[in-house]
Amino acid sequence: MKILNFLTVAFGKAMVKVLKLAGRDAGNFPGLVLWTLNHNYLKVFSADCPIIAVTGTNGKTSTTNFLNRVFGSLKGKDGKPAKVITNMQGNNLDTGIGSMFLQYCDMSGHIDADYLVLEVDESHVPVIFRHFKLDTLVILNFFRDQLDRNGEVETLILKVQKFLKTYKGNLVLNADDPNVARLGTANPKNKNVYYYNVEKYEGATSELYEAGEGRFCPHCGEALVYDYYQYSHVGRFCCPKCGFGKAEPFVQIKDLDFDSSAFSIEGERYTAKHMGIYHLYNLSAVYAAAKLYDIDHEIIHKVFGEFEVNNGRLERFEHKGSQLLLNLAKNPVGANMTLRLLNQDKRRKELLFVLNDNIADGKDVSWIWDINFSIFNGVDRVITSGTRAYDIAIRIKCSGYDPERIVVKPDLDDAAAEIFANEGIKYGIANYTAIQPTRAALKRFISK
Repeated sequence: MKILNFLTVAFGKAMVKVLKLAGRDAGNFPGLVLWTLNHNYLKVFSADCPIIAVTGTNGKTSTTNFLNRVFGSLKGKDGKPAKVITNMQGNNLDTGIGSMFLQYCDMSGHIDADYLVLEVDESHVPVIFRHFKLDTLVILNFFRDQLDRNGEVETLILKVQKFLKTYKGNLVLNADDPNVARLGTANPKNKNVYYYNVEKYEGATSELYEAGEGRFCPHCGEALVYDYYQYSHVGRFCCPKCGFGKAEPFVQIKDLDFDSSAFSIEGERYTAKHMGIYHLYNLSAVYAAAKLYDIDHEIIHKVFGEFEVNNGRLERFEHKGSQLLLNLAKNPVGANMTLRLLNQDKRRKELLFVLNDNIADGKDVSWIWDINFSIFNGVDRVITSGTRAYDIAIRIKCSGYDPERIVVKPDLDDAAAEIFANEGIKYGIANYTAIQPTRAALKRFISK
C-alpha cells in the first residue's frame, strides 16, 4: 500500500510540475486524473493539524480568504508565522483540493502545516471529509444554484445533513438562514454547535423581496413567520408551531453604520472595507470561527479593516477618474446582493453585466429571471457581455429598463472599453466562468 501511495503522489507531482513548466494552472487537472484512476485517491494524503472548512452557496471564497489571513497572523509550532494552506482560488471540489495537496505534500502524502483552511463545495463535504478529520465546519447559506448540476437546494442540504449526523467537531451555522440553522440538530449528540448572525439593517424588508427558499419549517412543515428579511430568505424567522428559529447566537454583528463602514461585535467597534449585508454575514462567520480558537482581537481588527480578497469579489478598478466595483454572481441571490450595493450608492452610475453559459456555469441561465432588476436606482446605462449577452440584455429590458440605454457588447474587450467610455461610477457583475476573463479585460484596457 505504501508503494502504491508513493507512486500515486509521484505521478501527481509530476503532472503538477509539467503543467507549471508549460505555464498552465494545476487547479483541477492532476486531481481529476488521479480521481479517474482511483475514486478514493484522497486517502493517500494525511495531515495532523486542525482543518477548518467553509461551505455554502455564496461567499465561500471570500470567507475562506479572510480565515486564511486570520490564521496566517498566528505563530506556528516553530514560533515562526503559522503555515496555513488554503485553496484561495476557489478550486473547491475533491479534484481541486487534491491538486492543491499535491503541491504541498511530501512523497509519502503528508501535508506539513499549522492549519488547513479549505473552501469546499457543498456536495463534496461528505466526499472530502470521509478521508480527513475535520476540526471546524463553517456553513454560510443555501440558495438555489446551478440547478442542472446541483439539483434543487434540498438535495444539497440533505447531503450535508447526512454527513453531520455523525460529525462531532465544531459546527458554525448561520442562525438567520433556516436552511442552515436546521443542521444544528443533525447530530443531537454534538455539543459543539455555534450560531452567528447580523442584527437587522436599514435595507431589511417586512416582505420577501427577492427569490428565496426557506419558507417552511424543516421540522414540522409549518409556514415560517419572519420579523424581517435581510436579503432573500435570510432574516429573523421563527416557526409558530415548534419554535424552530430561536437559536441563541454565539456571535452577532450589531450597531451597523454604513456611512463609516463600522459595526460592533461583543462590545468592540470594528471597521470593514465593504458593508454589504451579505459580506457582514461572512465576517460574522469569520469572527465565530476565530473565537473558537481564542484568536487575539487585534488580529481580527487588522484583517477586517485592511484585507480585501481582490479576486473578482468586491474588487475595485480605477481608470482616469472612473471607479468600477466588480463582484461575482453565479445565482439570483448573488446578483441581487450586488444590485443592493448599487442601489445603496446614491450617485449616478453605470452597470456592466457579463453572463456566460459554459459547463461550469450551468447551461441553463433561466435563473436570470429571478434577479430583481426592477429596483434600479440611478443607473444611466447598462453594458452586457459574455456568451449570453443578449439574454441578459433582454431580461433587463423586460424589467422595464429603457432599451435605448442598453448596449450589447459580446466581446469582453469591447465591453471594457464601453463601460469606461464615460467617466463616473461603475458596477460590474459577472458569473462564474466570466469573472476572471472580465478582470483580465478590465486590466488590459486600464493598462493601455
